[in-house]
Amino acid sequence: MKSTVYHPYHLVDPSPWPYIGACGALSITIGSVVYFHYSQSWILYIGAVTLAFTMIVWWRDVIREATFQGHHTLAVKQGLKYGMLLFIVSEVLFFFSFFWAFFHSSLSPTIEVGAVWPPQGINPLNPFSVPLLNTAVLLSSGATVTWAHHAIISGRKKEAIKGLTCTVLLGVIFTGLQAMEYYEAPFAISDSVYGSTFFVATGFHGLHVLIGTTFLIVCLARLISHQFTRHHHIGFEAASWYWHFVDVVWLFLYICIYWWGA
Repeated sequence: MKSTVYHPYHLVDPSPWPYIGACGALSITIGSVVYFHYSQSWILYIGAVTLAFTMIVWWRDVIREATFQGHHTLAVKQGLKYGMLLFIVSEVLFFFSFFWAFFHSSLSPTIEVGAVWPPQGINPLNPFSVPLLNTAVLLSSGATVTWAHHAIISGRKKEAIKGLTCTVLLGVIFTGLQAMEYYEAPFAISDSVYGSTFFVATGFHGLHVLIGTTFLIVCLARLISHQFTRHHHIGFEAASWYWHFVDVVWLFLYICIYWWGA
């Protein structure tokens, strides 16, 4: 007998994925320690595969709840939006720590790095070469994802697919250009505090671009599968917010680290 629900919230059914995901994360931690000390990586691989599998099936269940089962009411969607916004705020603080480290070292260079910035022996990258091209690519992707968003709201599915496809392609191009930049960089992550702050800040941003691109690829597949409507596309909204956050962080990285820091 089906029980009557008198509230607009979604109380999820019991799920094994939180427990399995926690086991995968623990396996990654233990496997990393074992790999660092004994060069045995099989525990690390098991943990990574378990965590990846958990992410896929858990998010599959969330998509089912949102679309086919209709559990995501207006109140649930509002809560998901607040959760995504708070997550982005936490990411802002995450990158703030990298900028703090960079300016702490660059505004008052110590004698160990020659009392100058960039440190002695460091040849910084030309900010008007690949970094400027990457800036244009990422800003263009921000425009195309906005185009896709407005197309979804207007009910123009073909235009939304085109805009989202362009965004994914631009994200892949950005990642390829950054990989080429890393390969040809005249310094490494071990080259004083400049190399450390540069590669950690830009590297984590590159990781966020990869995550955002994957996020958008899933949204593209869902859009093609008719899972987004004009009034119900919270998954795409979350992906577009995340992508705009990645754009803004890159602007700060380009201005502060590539241009001013050079």
